[in-house]
Amino acid sequence: MTQDLFAELAATLPPSFDLAPLTRAADLLLLLERWVERGWLRSLDKAFVGFLHELDPDGDPLVLMAAALTSHQLGHGHVCLDLFETLKEPDFALSLPPEGEAQSGAPLLPSQVLASLEGAHWCKVLAGSRLVALAADPGESSQQRPLVLSGKRLYLRRYWTYERRIDNALRQRLTSMEATPEDLSKRLDGLFGAAKAAGPIDWQKLACALATRGAFSIITGGPGTGKTTTVVRLLALLQGPAVAARKPLRIRLAAPTGKAAARLTESISLQVRSLSVPDDVREKIPSEVTTVHRLLGNRPGTRHFRHHAGNRLPLDVLVVDEASMIDLEMMANLLDALPIHARLVLLGDKDQLASVEAGAVLGDLCRDAEAGWYTPQTRAWLEAVSGEHLAASGLQEDREHQHPLAQQVVMLRHSRRFGEGSGIGQLARWVNQQQADEARRLLAARSHADLYDLSLKGEQDRALERLLLDGHGEGPQGYRHYLTVLRHQRPPVGTALEDRRWTDWARQVLQAFDRFQLLCAVRKGPWGVEGLNLRITQALFKARLIDSDQQWYEGRPVLMTRNDYGLGLMNGDIGIALKLPEQEGRQVLRVAFARNDGQGGVRLVLPSRLNDVETVYAMTVHKSQGSEFAHTALILPDALNPVLTKELIYTGITRAKDWFSLIEPRPGVFEEAVRRKVKRLSGLMLALD
Repeated sequence: MTQDLFAELAATLPPSFDLAPLTRAADLLLLLERWVERGWLRSLDKAFVGFLHELDPDGDPLVLMAAALTSHQLGHGHVCLDLFETLKEPDFALSLPPEGEAQSGAPLLPSQVLASLEGAHWCKVLAGSRLVALAADPGESSQQRPLVLSGKRLYLRRYWTYERRIDNALRQRLTSMEATPEDLSKRLDGLFGAAKAAGPIDWQKLACALATRGAFSIITGGPGTGKTTTVVRLLALLQGPAVAARKPLRIRLAAPTGKAAARLTESISLQVRSLSVPDDVREKIPSEVTTVHRLLGNRPGTRHFRHHAGNRLPLDVLVVDEASMIDLEMMANLLDALPIHARLVLLGDKDQLASVEAGAVLGDLCRDAEAGWYTPQTRAWLEAVSGEHLAASGLQEDREHQHPLAQQVVMLRHSRRFGEGSGIGQLARWVNQQQADEARRLLAARSHADLYDLSLKGEQDRALERLLLDGHGEGPQGYRHYLTVLRHQRPPVGTALEDRRWTDWARQVLQAFDRFQLLCAVRKGPWGVEGLNLRITQALFKARLIDSDQQWYEGRPVLMTRNDYGLGLMNGDIGIALKLPEQEGRQVLRVAFARNDGQGGVRLVLPSRLNDVETVYAMTVHKSQGSEFAHTALILPDALNPVLTKELIYTGITRAKDWFSLIEPRPGVFEEAVRRKVKRLSGLMLALD
């Protein structure tokens, strides 16, 4: 460390300390405490370092610094700490300090503390620590060490283990080729029609073909590209020969959240009914979708599940939708619980936000999806069974077989929801390509009836209130719409609770609420979920659309924030408080939730039984994944924040089916966010290349 750096550090803390954070553990712990106070590190990160220091009091402070930053990385979704990347761009890589914060009076930043370090030296110190195991060392003593060093990447042991379990399971599945029906071409043509010589490539048909031959496959694509349609036809393709042989496959469908499961249940139910297959095959294609937690048999209060490597799931085919939301730990548990013979099909949009917890599993696995990288053998087989011609596809060709995973991944490319004339579709594409200026020009042109841009400037409250309550004129609606349905379509006084009209009314209110949703990038602050939920509640009360702005009132929409298996409610489920008749003419408030049964059922729950709910006029973009709304409004904060990336903006835009509104408290934040891309560090793909 240089004398200048010592002097700079000394200026930030009391003069009674002889400070050298990377040479004395006590000084490093003091600096980390300052980072926690500033909000740059979590208390959990500091506590973890304290635990390691107790295990090895005489250890090198460089090891403790690396451990603090590795733990911090997990909090930001990274699986590991890349030591060389951290030294190259320490503050950007670590999101320290939070953007927009004045640095005057701040303690030393990681960039300053690490300025004198070299990656090779840091790795050497870690390799010699009694707290760190080397990935290549299978020795029994190293298995007990809390940190693992793999090349230039440092892991907490648990996450290193998750990554290895996924690597091993996928390598095994990628080498397992399944027998395909002799009449596969005929069956594909029966489901998709014969290939057209001059027509566009039928990517859905190719996806079905590839998935029949492997124990693991991925179907990715944006909104409206037909992922659900494809997987239903795939299930018919797999189930047809099995039913004919009188050995029908046991098929299960899952999604990460209750909301995603409900939407997929409804979508698959419609698709299965319209399939042109024999009735005995249709009957063996399930439409009920469960959550991944429920599928595995969640054990409340623990990280463990009823189904695991020693008690595998009783199934032959598993389809998981919205796979971008599945984190590293959950994917490891899911693969552990799959029988060796079972097929796994992942569906999802690789460009959406990654999981809230550490890892970006689908994004990592779909790294080559757009380019393709099919081998000549794969291309020839696809053309033979599908009749499609890949010569003009623009896909890269893998002549050295360096991409085994790519042979089981198909990206669907044609959106039926967002056609060429769709402003939402064009905006989503510009954002996904990080073309911020093009996206801005599209919004400014106001040439598409499905796109709106609201710059708040001086009339923030009035303009925002008009949008949230009333939408935009005759087209997009705001929250007034569902409250109007609630008031004017209520069954007549005296109608018994057993009357079907109450269930129909509750379902209509829930469907009307789904017409509009405000999405936020952040939770805190005036433009976050907490502040906006309060403001919207007050605005609705002022407009006499609700009769109270306190805890529980009729019309209050709530979001489940945790799974409640006793009530049959999942994290992400949305309910609305309604006054329903009870005995002797009294009315009691109950919360109506849509049942995840595809039949339009409604579950009614007393508010007193709901412990993990929050008001949901506004929700985070993360929480909205797996949902879609007729009109979606995305409100950005007034300052750049680490969560603002093109993935977040893209995910917010693509929650909209018919209309999208962008609300901007400050110009320029949208462009800055679009130019930023999520980068989650992991080593997941290294073993699969």
